[in-house]
Amino acid sequence: MPADARDAFDRPLRDLRVSVTDRCNFRCVYCMPKEVFGPAFQFLDREELLTYEEIERLARLFVARGVEKIRITGGEPLVRRGLPGLVRRLAAVEGLRDLTLTTNGALLPAQAAPLREAGLRRVTVSLDSLDDAVFRAMNDVDAGVEVVLAGIEAALAAGLGPVKVNAVVRRGLNDHTIVDLARHFHGSGVIVRFIEYMDVGTTNGWALDHVTPAAEIVARIDAVLPLEPADPNYRGEVARRYRYRDGGGEIGVISSITEPFCGDCTRARLSPEGSLYTCLFGANGFDLRALLRAGADDAELSEAIARVWRVREDRYSELRTEATSGLARVEMSHIGG
Repeated sequence: MPADARDAFDRPLRDLRVSVTDRCNFRCVYCMPKEVFGPAFQFLDREELLTYEEIERLARLFVARGVEKIRITGGEPLVRRGLPGLVRRLAAVEGLRDLTLTTNGALLPAQAAPLREAGLRRVTVSLDSLDDAVFRAMNDVDAGVEVVLAGIEAALAAGLGPVKVNAVVRRGLNDHTIVDLARHFHGSGVIVRFIEYMDVGTTNGWALDHVTPAAEIVARIDAVLPLEPADPNYRGEVARRYRYRDGGGEIGVISSITEPFCGDCTRARLSPEGSLYTCLFGANGFDLRALLRAGADDAELSEAIARVWRVREDRYSELRTEATSGLARVEMSHIGG
């Protein structure tokens, strides 16, 4: 059995996010702005994508190197055909403790039950506001709130829980709807996680004054629904947890801008075409697909994975400056959030 991989700061490799497509049926302004990802945008051809067999093979090697959790992402992963087939393959990987998926929820009503039957354990659904006009403006394809709420209900009915809801908060766009979102899911068992608007990629027009700090988000909710801090579930958990004092569940805040958590980051990302990225804010990945399709054996692939991780020194959020925020970076829609 290969040894667990550790990077230059002794951070273990524990989480793998697998992006299965660079396509999406939404055009969220903070991720895939329509003016960039329009009709003329060149997405990956089918033959460029890793096959499900290739993803399964790499997943087994990552798990042997210490990965315990795999999250399927995109783009929007549910637009890729036959996804339950991939879930079934990954669920059978020996040593994998958690298999989950992030989605915008629009396609969940038809797919939640097959995904659960295939072995998916949980889902995270993106929903940035319960205000229908605000939400339509943010997804920019005129998808209503009720579409996502139906997806959440389908996930719960299928047993894909606890469901988490991710809300990216951009000042001046949806920050006035934070409390409404918290109130709606209070007592429901659904955990809402509020995410500071991040400078992921280079196309979303990010600026620091668009960020609503996590501390402000917590204060606004606490004023209406009193909160208290909760301990993390595990080292490297990205969301800082807060419990409702009345027992109505919890929320989370993800504060990559104001309170970076690079020191505990254990995540690697695999792009749809098989490039390994060691940071959400990375510019270049390591091409595992080339090794796969050149006939590399498992030992060679495993060593390549470990070699990339061992020299990892990523601390983008801790080092962020006006200069670094202008550098080229891979788009979030390509490697998942």
